[in-house]
Amino acid sequence: MDTRLLTTFTTLARTGGFTAAAAELHLAQSTVTVHIRTLEQDLGVRLFDRLPTGALLTDTGRRLLERAEDVLDAEARLRAACDDAGPVAGRVVVGSAESLCASRLPGVIAALRTSHPEVDVHLHAAGTAACVEGLRSGRLDLALLLEETEFPDVTGEPVAHEPLALVAAPQHPLAARGRAVTWAELAAESFFLLEEGCSYSDALARRLLDVPGGRPRLTRFGSVDAARNCVAAGLGLTLLPLTTVAEELSRGRLARVDGPSFPDVPVRLARHRRRWVAPAAREVAQALVRYLGN
Repeated sequence: MDTRLLTTFTTLARTGGFTAAAAELHLAQSTVTVHIRTLEQDLGVRLFDRLPTGALLTDTGRRLLERAEDVLDAEARLRAACDDAGPVAGRVVVGSAESLCASRLPGVIAALRTSHPEVDVHLHAAGTAACVEGLRSGRLDLALLLEETEFPDVTGEPVAHEPLALVAAPQHPLAARGRAVTWAELAAESFFLLEEGCSYSDALARRLLDVPGGRPRLTRFGSVDAARNCVAAGLGLTLLPLTTVAEELSRGRLARVDGPSFPDVPVRLARHRRRWVAPAAREVAQALVRYLGN
């Protein structure tokens, strides 16, 4: 069997649409259609229901998907065994919270380009749920999760901890207080937090909303820069990893607010339990452990 057909099958199953699968595989949409039709004819089964909204796996397709991934995994192992004598090379996709993508990971990628120039690292900013789904689907090779949640098909090892900082503009009334602010005082303020799925932002939002009589104004962003800039303009407060606001604090654009303590956020390097880790991904994983742990 031509494993290219299986690659098209697994990609279509993941993306749910012929157009999206064609774009990811750099193929014409008609080629994706031919691949799926050929595979269905070879196997004598229908793998997808073609709907106006996209392609939906049939029950048979769902049963075969894991087997197809196993075959592609075995093929990747075989090819890697043939390349053992050469330099480590390949594309590695890493999912991570946007705050890590913006602050900690550029240095890791720079180091990898020096030590392993043939390894091409792609970063995908996403929350925990999206990262776990990416590992399950094979869209991600590795992920950095900012929480301790356990998943049966995903394994993770602790690699670092991210201290958090509650910050506001220096002229904000709470930044100049001579005593620690209370939860009741914070629950009356405006906050600019990262989007839902960010564990520490979600935890802070829940705590603020639980304050009796509190009416916090919560605005969510998918970007650290957006939240940070709104706060620097004096519009409210935010809670972010210290590494993402360290420069603004040193320049006086932001100031720390003395208030409740927030636990450090654990950083865990995650991968799929069953899926083989290619040599390039192993090198990236080792670099992440080495640099983030310092």
